[in-house]
Amino acid sequence: MTHERDATRAWVLHPEMKSDQHRRPAHFALDEAVALAAALPEIDVVGSEIVRLPKAHAGYLFGKGKIAELKDRMKAAEVDLVLVDGTVTPVQQRNLEKEWGVKLLDRTGLILEIFSDRARTREGVLQVEMAALSYQRTRLVRAWTHLERQRGGLGFVGGPGETQIEADRRAIDEQLVRLRRQLDKVVKTRELHRAARAKVPFPVVALVGYTNAGKSTLFNRLTGADVMVKDMLFATLDPTMRRVDLPHGGPEVILSDTVGFISDLPTELVASFRATLEEVLGADLICHVRDISHPETEGQARNVNDILTSLGVKSTTPMIEVWNKIDLLPEEQRTAIAQRAERETQVFAISAISGEGIPALMDEVTRLLESETHISEIVLPFAEGRKRAWLFDQDVVEAETQTEDGFALTLNWTARQEKRFREM
Repeated sequence: MTHERDATRAWVLHPEMKSDQHRRPAHFALDEAVALAAALPEIDVVGSEIVRLPKAHAGYLFGKGKIAELKDRMKAAEVDLVLVDGTVTPVQQRNLEKEWGVKLLDRTGLILEIFSDRARTREGVLQVEMAALSYQRTRLVRAWTHLERQRGGLGFVGGPGETQIEADRRAIDEQLVRLRRQLDKVVKTRELHRAARAKVPFPVVALVGYTNAGKSTLFNRLTGADVMVKDMLFATLDPTMRRVDLPHGGPEVILSDTVGFISDLPTELVASFRATLEEVLGADLICHVRDISHPETEGQARNVNDILTSLGVKSTTPMIEVWNKIDLLPEEQRTAIAQRAERETQVFAISAISGEGIPALMDEVTRLLESETHISEIVLPFAEGRKRAWLFDQDVVEAETQTEDGFALTLNWTARQEKRFREM
């Protein structure tokens, strides 16, 4: 266990640019940055502040007076690490480290460190390594010798000597190729598992949401699983799946708990974790879990929807909004939220902790997944043997005759099964 004196003493800075039209309220952004830092057990946040800037200074991010002022405060607090909640260029990082005599991580670097600490599965580890290398490649700049020292964590924030840049870039590219090959093998195995599941008539329900919205708590309540639940950002990284029996004799479903989303998710991670989030792409139903008690719940919901769109989630996939953590609201606000949820379509106010509202949510999940069956007549070419086998595995074939063009099939199936078949 890490002793307090062994912890890395960190100072969190949130630069607020006046020029940024779409900026979030600075105090919320700073709170989230501090929570991100707290997600790493070896970090002890000893100070945090908002730094208001008319514009970013090209070489140093902050102005000279502010740099000197911060240096004095950090020296007094014996700070080892500065975390900047935003993008810091390699040149700015190098100059600020030199001025302050500390290590520095920007938002992307910090999130990568957290993901490195959390990854457990082979796939998760490979994806973090690839994201870290992609990030490291962008940090290869003409650096001075003060950056030659060893770094902890993933080691992607150090800088090489000038003559080493091209060699290091080549080495990173070669390593990325090797990792991509390994990841391709893992993804193929995953695809085989998905194909095997497709033969079993179990719908997939994916839990998505902003990080720390309570997805894993809800997952544990519904499945009896023991997924790590902590009041911290990115407590869940690798996807977890379990079978669940729906109430009132409803179908069995596969419930999938996914990595939490976050605003300004580094582009390296959006690309690298696409495979992890493939379960969401193939889901029959998406449950968007929101922390309704959070002051920024609307902004968080917009971030989640933007990421789902960027991942390619189809607008035709049914989605339920789950307004979680109503137990944290004052009674009057709680009543108002519950009444508002009742007026909205596909919205349910719940507490994953107490279980309040969950029976109504699960009834709706059952209703959406237990579509009425309908009859279809199709002709399947002889070459489509795999699709024909799938239809028989699903037990939807009422009658079959052979024609010159292929198999003429009469099918009695649900809209969900037809959708899956058409996408095969």
